[in-house]
Formats: sequence, C-alpha cells, structure tokens
Amino acid sequence: MPKGFKGSRKGLCLAAAVFCSATSAAAEVAIPMTYLREEVEAPPILSNLDPIPEDRGIAGAEVALVDTRTTGSFMGHDYSLALASVEPGGDFLAAARKVLATSRVVFLDASPEGILAVADLPEAKGALLFNVSSGAGRLRDADCRANLLHTMPEDAMRTDALMQALKARRWSRTVLIVGPKPEDRAFADTLRASAAKFGVDILASKDWTFDTDLRRAAGREIPLFTQDFPDHDVLLIADEADDFARYVQDNTWLPRPVAGSDGLHGEGWAPVLEQWAAVQLQNRFEKAMGRPMNSRDYAAWTALRTIGEAVTRTNSGDPAVLRAFILSARFTLDGFKGRSLSYRDWDGQLRQPMAVVNARALVELAPLDGYLHQTNEMDTLGLDRPESACTAFGG
Repeated sequence: MPKGFKGSRKGLCLAAAVFCSATSAAAEVAIPMTYLREEVEAPPILSNLDPIPEDRGIAGAEVALVDTRTTGSFMGHDYSLALASVEPGGDFLAAARKVLATSRVVFLDASPEGILAVADLPEAKGALLFNVSSGAGRLRDADCRANLLHTMPEDAMRTDALMQALKARRWSRTVLIVGPKPEDRAFADTLRASAAKFGVDILASKDWTFDTDLRRAAGREIPLFTQDFPDHDVLLIADEADDFARYVQDNTWLPRPVAGSDGLHGEGWAPVLEQWAAVQLQNRFEKAMGRPMNSRDYAAWTALRTIGEAVTRTNSGDPAVLRAFILSARFTLDGFKGRSLSYRDWDGQLRQPMAVVNARALVELAPLDGYLHQTNEMDTLGLDRPESACTAFGG
C-alpha cells in the first residue's frame, strides 16, 4: 500500500482499496467513490486564528453521502465513499492508480499540478474526476481535461463577483497590496483582470515586504506603508496564504474598507449564507461535523451531490453516461443559493452564484442585477466560452 494512506473519520473506510461495507445485496447500481487528498505542509503564519480543519472538504463529502444515500436506498442505488490521503512527500500518483483500479468517480483535493497528473494517467481514461480544491484558472483554460469537472469555483469567479459588488457601490477607485508568495501574485493578476473587466480602476500597487511580527507592530508599520497610496475607495489585498491581510484592516493611513483576500470577498460558500434554505444545510453540516461549512466543504458536497443527481436521473453508474448527462442542458442541481446549478459544457466548471461576504454578513449574491449574458447570467462570472482556450470538451 503506497505510503501516506490514512483513515478518515466518521465511518469512512480506512483504505483506498476497501469501500464501505454497508451495501444492499439487492442494489441494482453500485457507485464506489473515493476522495483522494494530497496533503501539504502548512507554512508558518503570523496568526493562530482560524486553523484549517483536518477534515476540510472530506466533511462536505460525508454530509453529501448521507443525503444521497437516503434517495439511493429507495432506488436500488448503492453509494460508497473511501478516503485516500497521501502525506507530503508520498507517492501521490501511485495512490491515484490504486484508487482508480476500484473507483471510477474520484474527488481530487490536490494542487493544480497533482490534479493534472492524475487526470493524465492512463488509468484515469474513462473515469470521472472532480476538482474540489483548486481555483486555478488554467485548469479551465488551456490545461483543461475532458475527464475533469470543477466544483471549486475558479478564482476569477470570486474576483468577478467582488468587482460587480464594488462597481454597484461606485467604489471604483482602488489600490492593491500584493503578498510575496506565488499564489498571492497569481491572485493579484486575477484581481487586475476582473477590475479591467468591470471598469474598476487599480490606481497603484505595492508589494508586501514586512517580515516583522505584525501582532505587535501593525499599528505603527501599516499606516506608514499605506501613506503614499493615492486617494481611493477600497484597498484590495492579495494574500491567499492568509499571512498578513487581517492586520491591514483598521490600520491604514486612510480609513478605507479592504477587500480581496480579506474583508469584503467572493466565496463559493460561507457560514453567513442563510437564505434560500441554506441555513438548513448549514445546520445539518454543523450538527454532523461540529463546525461551520466552508468553501472546500461545499465544493466536495456539490461534487458528490452531482453524482447522486446524475445517477438518479440516468439509473446508471457508468462514468461516461453520468458525464454526458451532467454536461447536458437537462442537468440541474439545487445548491441552496437561489438558482439551479449547472456545468459549463466547454470547460467543466460548475456554474454557481457567488457570495460576496464580510466576516459577519452576506453583502451581495452575484451575478448582480443588470449583468446580462446571452445564455446564462452566471457566465458573467469567470472564464466565458469565447475567452477559454479549452478544447478538450469539443468547444
């Protein structure tokens, strides 16, 4: 067994090759699924607040499994879920090959490079893979794969939703602080593209260079750092590693709101969502897992619920049949966000409204009124068909 396989909590099977045994002998359709996770070492950060849950993502799949089995039990559909978790430095592709030998539906929680490596395995041909962790735009663009669908929102969907909200408030003069890490710079580029798309000006940009302990020095250092910015409505922050953004708000030279990686931001899911029966899903999740649901949990939840809906409608466990139905105009999914969810047939991205939130409340649900599209208003968020270089889906 490859190094790095771990057991999950709350009743998941302990090994990737062994699936949950609670099956029905009379089941007509068996749907074995696996959550395949590439573990990463979390870098040191400046704050110990908001620790990352060990079951992030996995918990969403577990809750969805319970929901899906309820319907499946009446229809002769037997759903099972296993976890394969590979430690840092472990052989992720060896684990993926073992998973694919027994499961043709796989939820991938990994880096963009890891996701692509699995999608390109010969063993993955004909499998149905879901990206539940990465918002990297290239996975929906030139690096798309026909066997890979995405329930994690593209990063541009998050930033497009934010820019729609800023534009609606006429907060169109912004400045930008960019963190030092590659993911920070990539997110800054995405913010810039979304700002240009919706007519929001970024007047100036500065790189974050502090290596001091801002828990003690923020009130002294940050006003000086932001003093030379031109007058602006909003301060944008690109800090996807969550290293420093929390210390910027309320310490700036000018009293301005912050947005981007902190403050006002776009998310696929947030604990403050309560309308459209979202509170029912929130309560069910928190009762089962003892914590609020986050965006990665929701991505895994929608991925497994997608399979459940497709199996119910097609009465098939064949990945090719399921994929064809999921990408068709007949597929819709209730995602507790006020609109039916569907998949873009040119890159496999799940269409979904995006919540623009702060720490305590929902501010907007994008797309906002007035942002029209020739086919689907949710396609105003993220990479649209004419912009995509994806050819794997035949578009």
